[in-house]
Amino acid sequence: MPLFRRRSGGGLRLAALALTAFTLQTDDFVIVGVLPSIAHGLSVTEAAAGQLVTVFSVICAVVAPVAAVATASWPRRRLLAGGMLLFCAANLAVPLATSYPALMALRVLAALAAAVVLPTVFAVTAALAPPGRQGRDLATVMAGLTGAVVAGVPAGTWIGAAFGWEATFVANGLLGIAALAFLLIALPDVAPPPAAGMAERLRPLARPALAFVLLAAIIAVLGNLLFQTYLGPFLTDVAGVDSTGLGWLLLLVGVAGIAGARLSGTLVDRIGPARTFALAIAVFTAAMAGLALSWTLRPAHVALVVLPLVVWSAAAWAVPPPVQARALAFAGTQAGPQALALVSSAVYLGASLGAGLGGWLLGTFGSGTLPVAAGACAIAALAMFALAGRTTPATDSASDRTKPEAQHMTI
Repeated sequence: MPLFRRRSGGGLRLAALALTAFTLQTDDFVIVGVLPSIAHGLSVTEAAAGQLVTVFSVICAVVAPVAAVATASWPRRRLLAGGMLLFCAANLAVPLATSYPALMALRVLAALAAAVVLPTVFAVTAALAPPGRQGRDLATVMAGLTGAVVAGVPAGTWIGAAFGWEATFVANGLLGIAALAFLLIALPDVAPPPAAGMAERLRPLARPALAFVLLAAIIAVLGNLLFQTYLGPFLTDVAGVDSTGLGWLLLLVGVAGIAGARLSGTLVDRIGPARTFALAIAVFTAAMAGLALSWTLRPAHVALVVLPLVVWSAAAWAVPPPVQARALAFAGTQAGPQALALVSSAVYLGASLGAGLGGWLLGTFGSGTLPVAAGACAIAALAMFALAGRTTPATDSASDRTKPEAQHMTI
């Protein structure tokens, strides 16, 4: 019976953390679905409205590592609760924002909350994971991010179409309240970590091994997003896919992404993050090769691209769990939360660079270059990940696996 209770509590905790990740990711992405309505409602251009997305991402990238250091001694449960309260308030107040600057200010507050909460969610997940389950628990919470793309964004877009764009943000705020309540019920009250000076907290973050892991994350995300951002134009060029067909394909690849992240977490626990990352990159590169081949055969039947698209999405979402696990192992117990905040920043930076590079490639050379460039980036990311293992004596065959000290790090 005690074992059953421990597992059940762990399941509730993971569900609460996954719902929190789902809420924050939905809030980040859903603006795309209501962008024209925001522009019309506030009498600004769509380009100006799009800056709401850019500002959100930039703040998350810049603030996350700073906040992780500044709040290192704060109890995690209270930190999550405070961050989610700010997030909910920023979204619920949107109907009161009658101007573009007012809405921008509220989005800044929501981004500050996300920059604090999301890295903490993953730090808590890793710290409370039972021995041998860190990878799987991280992947379970990661499913919340994938689920935001599959379900959260479409639902938010539908709410905006039916009740007005302000309702989309109100729904996000209400979802945030549900996530906050779930966290308070399911998450144990974790004691604050032992006192440590700023230099002691920052020293592990300067390790070359961690720098190479972060560089690998940036390059991998860059390669994935330069393709993903312009998936619509690519599929139109290859197989004449229209908006309806694209919606169904996005749903399919979203489900594949959830499965890929889950499988990756299991592999991290069983064969270690280095091998899992290498396998994910190999599969990702093979999928890009298949998509590049389909482009040479255009016009191709849509069935020709379905399999490589599914494989691509599964492999792309299989990358974060080994990156997070290895960053935790290299940073050590004291700097684990700060390392995950840096991983979060690396993801946002890679996404921004990928969207820009993909747009330039699309406009200059055509959509056929996108999978080729994405595959090249994946290979470069694998090289960086391998270099991380060569810069520290801790990454021998035994330490390739997730370490017990990383699984029970101080948060």
